[in-house]
Amino acid sequence: MGGARAFTIPAMADAADAKSGRASVLGRVPIFADLSQAELRFLAERAVPRRYAAGELIFNEGDPCNGLYIVESGAVRIFKTSAGGREQVLTVEQAGSSVAELPVFDGGAYPASAMVAAESTLLFISRSDFRALCVEHPEVALKVLRMVGLRLRRLVGIIEELSFTTVRHRLAGLLLRLAREAGHRSGRADFQVNVSNQELASQIGTVRELVSRNLSRLQAEGLIQMEGKNITIPDLARLEAEIRDQQG
Repeated sequence: MGGARAFTIPAMADAADAKSGRASVLGRVPIFADLSQAELRFLAERAVPRRYAAGELIFNEGDPCNGLYIVESGAVRIFKTSAGGREQVLTVEQAGSSVAELPVFDGGAYPASAMVAAESTLLFISRSDFRALCVEHPEVALKVLRMVGLRLRRLVGIIEELSFTTVRHRLAGLLLRLAREAGHRSGRADFQVNVSNQELASQIGTVRELVSRNLSRLQAEGLIQMEGKNITIPDLARLEAEIRDQQG
């Protein structure tokens, strides 16, 4: 009996620590930010951790929605695929983000596909558990509506870019955004682009060949310098001016 007890108590402690850790993760997600610790623990007991390798599909567009996901670690690509196989990346969700809240409410299928961009751990919350939480805490539903509104604005921005800008403009804008994410705001920027030209094409709504061609042109004009995955923008202000000129 003593041996069994010595084995059981650490296992129970590990399980309690895991639930406490999940509650902490959930508390950092915007839609759950105002829940009490007891409510977060209640939700954490129902959240199922799922681990994914990079490139693994989470769900396909059109699959029935069984619940939503919380990104505990890693990153998730949300994308649409055309009949011809071309991809358009809608967003990349990082740790602390929620994925697929809308279909949990409307009862429809997943409106886009989700794939793991890097090795990730996600917390799955079933549709029934999440809806029950919203009934008890209507403020969560209001936060989901706010999140849906932000994503709708982002989608409108994507449509506007695809409709009214060139591939060159979108590529220059993406490089500028990556430079800023790497911490560069002015002067010279040096950073790595750890994705393929095909992935860049998916993010700006074009094909790999046009990305390669426009990268070469930007380099020939001295707007960027490339060496493998390393990108240098010698003058951020000049690239910003290039983007403004194309908008005009």
